[in-house]
Amino acid sequence: MTNQAAARLPAGGSWRAEPKAPPDLDAPLQARILIVDDDERNAFAAVQALEDLGHELVTAKSGEEALKRLLTEEFALILLDLHMPGMDGYETAALIRSRKRTADTPIVFLTAIFRDEAHIFQAYSAGAVDVVFKPVDPFILKAKTKVFTDLYLKTQEANRQSAYKQWLLDEHARVKTEKAETERALRRAEMQQQAILKSLPIVFTSRSVEPPFTPLFVSESVVEITGFPAGRFTEEADFGSSRIHPDDLERTVAAFRNATQTGQYSCEFRWLCADGQYRVLHDQGVIAPSEDGEAREIFGVILDATDRRSLEEQLAQARKMEAVGQLTGGVAHDFNNLLTVVLGNIDMLARKQDEEESRKARRIDAIRQAAERGRDLTRQLLAFSRRQHLSPVTLDVNALITDFAPLMRQAVGEAVTIDLELAEETLSTHVDPTQLETALLNLAVNARDAMPEGGRLAIRTTRRPTPKGPGLVCIEVRDSGTGMTADVRERVFEPFFTTKEVGKGSGLGLSQVYGFVRQSDGEVEVESEVGKGTAFRLLLPGTEAKVEARVAQTATEIVGGTEKILLVEDDATVLALTLDVLTGLGYQVQTATNAAEALELLHTDIEVDLLFTDVVMPGGVSGLSLARTARELRPDLRVLLTSGFVGDGQINEGREFPLLDKPYETPVMASMLRKLLDRPEKKRKRAREPAAAE
Repeated sequence: MTNQAAARLPAGGSWRAEPKAPPDLDAPLQARILIVDDDERNAFAAVQALEDLGHELVTAKSGEEALKRLLTEEFALILLDLHMPGMDGYETAALIRSRKRTADTPIVFLTAIFRDEAHIFQAYSAGAVDVVFKPVDPFILKAKTKVFTDLYLKTQEANRQSAYKQWLLDEHARVKTEKAETERALRRAEMQQQAILKSLPIVFTSRSVEPPFTPLFVSESVVEITGFPAGRFTEEADFGSSRIHPDDLERTVAAFRNATQTGQYSCEFRWLCADGQYRVLHDQGVIAPSEDGEAREIFGVILDATDRRSLEEQLAQARKMEAVGQLTGGVAHDFNNLLTVVLGNIDMLARKQDEEESRKARRIDAIRQAAERGRDLTRQLLAFSRRQHLSPVTLDVNALITDFAPLMRQAVGEAVTIDLELAEETLSTHVDPTQLETALLNLAVNARDAMPEGGRLAIRTTRRPTPKGPGLVCIEVRDSGTGMTADVRERVFEPFFTTKEVGKGSGLGLSQVYGFVRQSDGEVEVESEVGKGTAFRLLLPGTEAKVEARVAQTATEIVGGTEKILLVEDDATVLALTLDVLTGLGYQVQTATNAAEALELLHTDIEVDLLFTDVVMPGGVSGLSLARTARELRPDLRVLLTSGFVGDGQINEGREFPLLDKPYETPVMASMLRKLLDRPEKKRKRAREPAAAE
């Protein structure tokens, strides 16, 4: 295979060159001239002098700008001013000559100062083909330029003629090769035709051209796709059409009807197979005319397109969700910084308020509720985009559902009955328990809204086997509600899509469920039909690891300390707030706005007990990289990371440092600081310090 043509591999296995278009000998050739001069007046004068030549004139104000253009553009001639600030003509010419692409491009120096013999010799040594003195005589410049552009155009024309001749040779060789390949392929096709037809999952059909388009012939391969023998289709005229999905029947019949006018048809429809499942069939064919030209039969083929349709839908959904995920990730980072300031200031105000200021307290409470709704919205967006910070543990799904059931019963109300159908065996998976509970609560609330008059909500757990490993843990949440149409079912996981009235749903509940399960390497299935309820199945990877004990979250009082903390935050408002909170808790705080400043402090004699740093920061060094470097400098240093959005899982790779999600509140932050600072390693370090001093 040569470089002169792309190649493709035919069925026989030999290479065949793709035909390419010949060079256009009639296309007009045009030269491009680059004028480099820092004085716009000189550049304008040169343009005025040369515009009659009809070539494309490009100007550059400096050597740097000229070099940038030469990286990607081709010029027949370069008119280069010698005396320019910064990079002069000699330096520019040397760089032009040093590159293979522009080594042979003619350079004509323009100068008003360097007229002596030494400079002229230097100009030619630098690679110039000529020197023109300013003020430039338009006729001289035009004449000199025409010589080089004419030479360039003649060279281009010669290259084009040469390329055309080579194309003729290549085309002749290609046609000769393709002829031989076609003859061999025809012989192979004749030998293999029967074997291929038997091996392909294709059904061959023949139908009447008159409604109801009764099948006249159906190949026996139909049993592999539908589960029914061919005789059912030919002996019962309406058998095939009776099992087409009702929503697809009219469109399918119309395709056959129109075939008598267009001569061909192509359609896809859902067909109810013998196993009770619908499969997507692709049916296409042509009208076979009789000798007098009248249509007499419809010949067609049927393919099973179920897997292809499913993959197309999954790909479209994945692309849609990835696009929204990129948007929500960026919004979340800045939004959480803002909420950190709001919630932190509210904490400060609430701790200092007077008991008589009830009005002020009500306002603070309203602001807090609004900020917390904004925080929850951000977490829902991050969950959908699969970029939330998860804290997975190995848990028993049955135990979690049993413990969480009372809260779900309270959420759905007395009109809805919740039945638990939990597997007798232990079903373990490695997921974030809080997010799993949130997903179950979202599904329960959606089920409640789908049963306005009350109903039954069944939560069932099973193990779905897989070829390898412990299988999948399946959590099915099924309701007896109104169900969904096909259009709603296809869009049910889209963010902000809701069928509820304004103010009764954000449209993020199910998208949060989808994002959490997918981020946990699981899948979500949905089954729904109007009037027959809805079932969601969460398929989570099973595990044989030991179930971890879940630590109960209890409220604690705010406890500070006197240790020394290095606070690193690029957002000025967040930095100021956090500094106030930490100093208010009694800590001694040093601040830095980026990783570079923090490392400068760590290289000094400053005492630091804990590094408290944001993850996403400008300057090319993240908080995670800063923490790792800081640990190398000071192995006993405690580290606490914080972020509103950490990106595509960079913080989850090693999990070597604890992470505090933004927006954080003072009690949570104070508790995490004390847990880190009160670890046993801290006490051992203090015990060693007197000995080191001695």
